[in-house]
Amino acid sequence: MAAHKPVEWVQAIINRFDEQLPIKTGQQSTHSKVSTEHNKECLINISRYKFALVINGLTNILKNVNNMYIDPLMCLFGALSLDFISQPKDCLRLDEAMLVKQLLPEICHFLHSYREGQQHAAQLRSSASAVLFSLSCNNFNAVFSRISTRLQELTVCTEDTVDVHDIELIQYINVDCSKLKRLLQETVLKFKSLKKPAQLAVISSLEKAFWNWVEHYPDEFTMLYQRPQADMADCAEKLFDLVDSFAESAKRKAAVWPLQIILLILCPEITQSITKEVGGEEKANKKSFVDSLRKALGQHSGSRQLTESAAVACVKLCKACTYINWEDNSVIFLLVQSIVMDLKGLLFNPTKPFSRGAGCQSADVDLMIDCFVSCYRVSPRNNQHFKVCLASTSPPTFHFVLVNSLHKIITNSHLDWWPKIDAIYCYSGELRTMFADTLGRVVQSLGAHPPLRMTSSLTFKEKMTSLKFKEKSTDLDSRSLLLALVKLIHADPKLMLHNPGKPGQEIQNSTAELIKGLVQLVPLNHSTELSQEAMEVRLFVSLNLLFGIVNQKLKLKNVIKN
Repeated sequence: MAAHKPVEWVQAIINRFDEQLPIKTGQQSTHSKVSTEHNKECLINISRYKFALVINGLTNILKNVNNMYIDPLMCLFGALSLDFISQPKDCLRLDEAMLVKQLLPEICHFLHSYREGQQHAAQLRSSASAVLFSLSCNNFNAVFSRISTRLQELTVCTEDTVDVHDIELIQYINVDCSKLKRLLQETVLKFKSLKKPAQLAVISSLEKAFWNWVEHYPDEFTMLYQRPQADMADCAEKLFDLVDSFAESAKRKAAVWPLQIILLILCPEITQSITKEVGGEEKANKKSFVDSLRKALGQHSGSRQLTESAAVACVKLCKACTYINWEDNSVIFLLVQSIVMDLKGLLFNPTKPFSRGAGCQSADVDLMIDCFVSCYRVSPRNNQHFKVCLASTSPPTFHFVLVNSLHKIITNSHLDWWPKIDAIYCYSGELRTMFADTLGRVVQSLGAHPPLRMTSSLTFKEKMTSLKFKEKSTDLDSRSLLLALVKLIHADPKLMLHNPGKPGQEIQNSTAELIKGLVQLVPLNHSTELSQEAMEVRLFVSLNLLFGIVNQKLKLKNVIKN
């Protein structure tokens, strides 16, 4: 049947996938979920040969699914995303290009119709953006054409209120070096003719596009500092000048500084001349920009907005530097060194925690994590901010930032020159204390049995630290921190098990108590994720210990033999 009637066969699979979506079957059982996943895998495999048929079928389903039904949407977005990843690069024919243009408005609808505060908004936007990212890998021209057309329309628009949704697509697409260059060149041509809302949308979206490039094509960015590209630097400098002219007030400066630092990073030779304080009059606005950043970061600008924007821009500078091998261009690291102390003093001040307001708490935490991780990667031994975050008297947010930063350092370390976590092993005792006290607060707040305390194996210093961890965070804060700590143990058990120079019995006791703490979390019904994670970590830690014991015995046997 498949060989003689491919259209009917593909349609049968699509119909079965449609019929098994939760919108039609109701609450899915384990069996129906497995069946849906199986059908999704079939569609992905078929799409390698009948891409147009599969995409057409899924697009039609997507048009008919109500926005309120999150589960079928998630299934559809997952299938579409994987289909585009599986699409052969050389298969884009005319009919398939037309299908992409039909699907693109549907994806854009889901990206644009969900705003912050709506139920499932972030989840749906993330899934829809994943489809757009995958679609743009092999169909960049279709997405770029939509963006370019909207930019052109807005250059002649006389209305003050404009629709910038299509411009915002820039932040979701897959861009390599050449595609980023096209976006910058297109912006340079049209930026001056745009109204302020469109200009701000372009500024925000281009910044996100830069990080999409760096994070997905880090080798290309690294190469930029080994072999600077004149055409990339040229359009980046032109856009810098346009944006600089746009930023005529403190409010506008605050909006554009994060993009301006990125545009400056894309001009290695200009950055070098600024750092060495050489260069002609034509580079004066770049030097003035860097001086303004330093002034605002030191809180001498008299504007809170500028200080906050300077913090964001400088974190982005530090983060970008981690993707450059210091052997390739050490000059830009001099720029980082000139601002990093003020930056850490602003973000990691326990007596005056950094905050951009109640609605920015999550973004503030992400900013602090990026700063922590970037500073570690640039200079792992320079860890004053680490000690501040570890201090028992610091705000709970600092502890959360510390634990999540360590997890990121362990789990995201794909560049050769990024340092590993072993420089932090010496703080294992303090981290165990944090785990014990956080566990105690969570167990007590849930009304469970009295917590198992890590006391017998603690040193005097560790006991004193334990007494200082006061119950100053909410139950939700403590549970979030505890889950982060358990995930950290899962990522690298040695970080909590390290006991250099301690007697054997003390090592055994601290290890046993760590496992007992994890055991205590397994039966908790109040937090399924925490319980499941603790169960997996307990097994993982036990296996690591067993492997370590066996390995030591084998080494001992070899020594005896020799």
